[in-house]
Amino acid sequence: MKVPNKRGYFGQFGGKFIPETLTCCLQELEDTYKKVKNDKKFNEEVAYYLKEYAGRPTSLYFADNLSKLLGMKVYLKREDLLHTGAHKINNAIGQILLAKFMGKKRIIAETGAGQHGVAVATVASLFGYPCEVYMGEEDIRRQRMNVFRMKILGARVIPVKSGSRTLKDACSQAIRDWVTNVGDTYYLIGSTVGPYPYPLIVRDFQAVIGQESRRQILKKEGRLPDYLVACVGGGSNSLGLFYPFFNDKGVKFIGVEAGGFGLSGFNAASLIKGRVGVLHGAKSYVLQDKFGQIKNAHSIAAGLDYPAVGPEHAFYKSMNRARYTAVTDKCAIKGFNLLSQVEGIIPALESSHAVYYLKKLAKKAAGKIVLVCLSGRGDKDLEIVQEYINKRAKGQGARGKGNREKKGERR
Repeated sequence: MKVPNKRGYFGQFGGKFIPETLTCCLQELEDTYKKVKNDKKFNEEVAYYLKEYAGRPTSLYFADNLSKLLGMKVYLKREDLLHTGAHKINNAIGQILLAKFMGKKRIIAETGAGQHGVAVATVASLFGYPCEVYMGEEDIRRQRMNVFRMKILGARVIPVKSGSRTLKDACSQAIRDWVTNVGDTYYLIGSTVGPYPYPLIVRDFQAVIGQESRRQILKKEGRLPDYLVACVGGGSNSLGLFYPFFNDKGVKFIGVEAGGFGLSGFNAASLIKGRVGVLHGAKSYVLQDKFGQIKNAHSIAAGLDYPAVGPEHAFYKSMNRARYTAVTDKCAIKGFNLLSQVEGIIPALESSHAVYYLKKLAKKAAGKIVLVCLSGRGDKDLEIVQEYINKRAKGQGARGKGNREKKGERR
């Protein structure tokens, strides 16, 4: 089966659910992308900036201490070492060059954790574009340093005060802007979400993660890994890793969603707790109530705090090509501490979900080769983690130093 098909569907998922105003500009984007996708000069320019500016290839690091602790061979794909600190720069470079090719004059974007916003502000500065980034007011509070970085880079950060004041609402506001300014504006989407062809474009620009990983693991181990593990919000880092291994049936894919306060409470586990629906122009799994209204998502990691998922992930789930699980906020903090204290690498809270899941995987993967996408570094999350630890310490103090909580954990 060829996916996506000509109508932009991955199986039953994807498509274009859009206002008529966007029909022409999405068609223009699709036609242009088809034209440049195999254009030698365009691809050479993308490759140049990925290497000389962003810092590719990133290393595939054998985590020796973690491997000994867990009893399996763990490799980390170090996207955290890229310029701007996360995998988001891969897609930002590709799409800014696409906008340049199309002759657009203005860049807009949405962001949650701020890593995509920083990447877009960076490339907009590099290529001389005015840039406006929509960011939920709650995420602005959580990610103050990334907001400051965007402003230093020359971008205008526009607070979104509606709804949950997080990534979902930032996306909605960016789309409203785009509808109003389709002539000269390029909407640089940061994940494998939105109407076709965005899920395809973002996946293709992020596929460099898996392409490099494939070459590197074959060189180091002489064979492919048994498991690929990555966090899943919208889905760009995970699809970037998974897609180049799609036809390698012996390689298992595990996507780790944000379990938030738990699967029975507030979370962002769209593939596990969601139902098929439409959000931001695409059909996929969406967190919604019995009336079809979009639920507010929650994750301690702002980059995973989104109530839907890219349609290609929904397709992978439907055909059992990938397995999806969830890790709570509490366990993500444990993953954050684990990698920091065992390997001396401070991961982004998004990546920490995948790191923690390795403890569960170790029970059935002894001696196996596991490749994890470390999608970003944790500098941006230090205040969040500190706040979490402080609140937890105060709560434990009120309950007799946490004795009751510890008993509850043992039960």
